[in-house]
Amino acid sequence: MGDPRERAVSKALPVIGDGCTRRYDPAALTAEHGAAFADAAALWARLQSARERAEPALTDGTGDTR
Repeated sequence: MGDPRERAVSKALPVIGDGCTRRYDPAALTAEHGAAFADAAALWARLQSARERAEPALTDGTGDTR
């Protein structure tokens, strides 16, 4: 801040969607907002593989899960 008398101001983050689907705009989130998702894809894959090992999927013979 250049002017020490300038008041601190917070701004709401941009949102997308309406009603139940209203959420923060992922394109506007940064690490500064506490939204660093660099390892999220790796974590999701690890959790899914652990889940698949614990609970084998039921199939109908075609390879599609039911």
